[in-house]
Amino acid sequence: MSAPAEKLKKLKADIAYHNHRYYTLDAPEISDASYDKLMRELLAIEAEHPELVTKDSPSQRVGGAVLDKFEKVTHRQQMLSLANALEQNEFVEFDERVRKSLGKDEITYTCEPKMDGLAIELVYENGEFVQGSTRGDGTIGEDVTENLKTIKILPLKLEGSTRGEPGNKKIPRTLEVRGEVFIRKADFKRMNEKLVKAGEEAFVNPRNSAAGSLRQLDSKLTASRPLSIYLYETGVVEGAEWERHQDKLKSLEGWGFPVNPKRWIVKGVDGVMKAWNELLAARHDLPYEIDGLVVKVDSSDERARLGQVSKTPRWAVAFKFPPEEMEAQVREIVVQVGRTGAITPVAELVPVFVGGVTVSRATLHNEQELRRKDVREGDWVFVRRAGDVIPEIVKVITAKRTSKVKEFVFPTRCPICGSPVKKEEDGVIQRCTGKTCPAKLQGRLRHFATRTAMDIDGLGDKVCEALLEAKLVTTVADLYKLTVKQLATLDRMGEKSAQNLFDAIQRSKNTQLKRFIYALGIPEVGETTGKTLADAFRDAKKLMAAKEEDLLKVKDIGPEMAKVIAGHFAEAENRAVVEQLLAAGVKPEPPEEVK
Repeated sequence: MSAPAEKLKKLKADIAYHNHRYYTLDAPEISDASYDKLMRELLAIEAEHPELVTKDSPSQRVGGAVLDKFEKVTHRQQMLSLANALEQNEFVEFDERVRKSLGKDEITYTCEPKMDGLAIELVYENGEFVQGSTRGDGTIGEDVTENLKTIKILPLKLEGSTRGEPGNKKIPRTLEVRGEVFIRKADFKRMNEKLVKAGEEAFVNPRNSAAGSLRQLDSKLTASRPLSIYLYETGVVEGAEWERHQDKLKSLEGWGFPVNPKRWIVKGVDGVMKAWNELLAARHDLPYEIDGLVVKVDSSDERARLGQVSKTPRWAVAFKFPPEEMEAQVREIVVQVGRTGAITPVAELVPVFVGGVTVSRATLHNEQELRRKDVREGDWVFVRRAGDVIPEIVKVITAKRTSKVKEFVFPTRCPICGSPVKKEEDGVIQRCTGKTCPAKLQGRLRHFATRTAMDIDGLGDKVCEALLEAKLVTTVADLYKLTVKQLATLDRMGEKSAQNLFDAIQRSKNTQLKRFIYALGIPEVGETTGKTLADAFRDAKKLMAAKEEDLLKVKDIGPEMAKVIAGHFAEAENRAVVEQLLAAGVKPEPPEEVK
């Protein structure tokens, strides 16, 4: 081996070692300046000897590819989301279900910190990294391969060999690995300090900045962000099997993957609670953000026997931490009108930092909830992020209430169209009765365009609002009549943006039946029910013609839901929208037949 090749080999090993110390162990041994010096030496040798550059070189992490858009990636094995246990009794119920299903008195669990980042999947062929994608909706994600390559701790080539070596399990032919991209607290702080110093706006929290950084079309910009990663699960694997999850994690570590060293192998509820309390006590001392403990059944055989429900596995749960609470003042209470006409009171708050984000509004759900909590304009309240995500008002601080605050008067007419507000039979939800209410139509348009529905990129709230103001649409079917010229007349919509939106609308014509059904915005019909109806009827017109008794024959459709669905299609205007969509060229593809 030549002297430059020898030097390059040593530099690669040194850089990999220091990346591991910094990003995995959080125990760096050299300064940033010394690390940069090693990188400069490596780049200088590679510039002089380009024949020595390899795919797994640290120089391949600097970015450079600039994309027009992200390509879609279909996951070969669905990326599941976890059900939440927000209280101890909810975890106990989870444990009881697992024990009952397996017929065991005690379960062995693996416990890991629940990282607050962006879920991704990596694909390795014969030990080489070939593709990386975001979780997306669990079935389809976005190809972010070039951006993932910029993460210094991520191996571009796995350690060991496809033949197997002593003390290191054979690398599988195909290996899909799942994990979380995140930004460490210290790196986040340094990054924001640099941004502020440069006169730019700082990021709000590590999670959002990690997600935004990974979804940059310019990989050089991603490379400038201090992204890190932990791997914790596998998808499709060809050439390896494990009896236990803990063995799988050891293999991943042996192949060079960064795996969180903080994990527990425990037995039963008592073992999980001990790990949960230990992690909660250390929460703020950890170098990264977490929002709970992930508890997984350790045995691979038991996992297979337990299976999954819709999008969540029966063998794992996210045991969340109590959300952080802060005091905030209510500036005013406003009401919003949703796509179904539901009137929702929302508290506008003096902005406050809660659980890592700035919160300026919190939903009050409905009039009954508003009255129960007795929230008034001017009140001081405790605010928390429910499940560490959705801002909600916990209770009013009555000791701070003044005589000036008045009880909120709920509107009897829609604040948008002026139509009467009608309370439903259960006496909880109130709805606008206006057939042509702009707020309802805007909500339907936005819902129709969402990623899990028709996936029309660029059709956000502002554009929906502009389309209504210009009177270009009266139903979702009108979207397919729009021209580039009409779209270009909208406020802040240039020719290129108009063309991009037009193209996105045209692309959405080729869709799946389950997405089409969900996009129609039928009350009570979510993504899972949309799939159930698509599997059962396999045709939009057959679903429209279904009577209540037909719907009741479908698994998981109860009497109330059957009544709502049949009632929706009993209205001529709803049937007309479906007919117009099909006539416009929308082609909902039925699911593959299961034999």
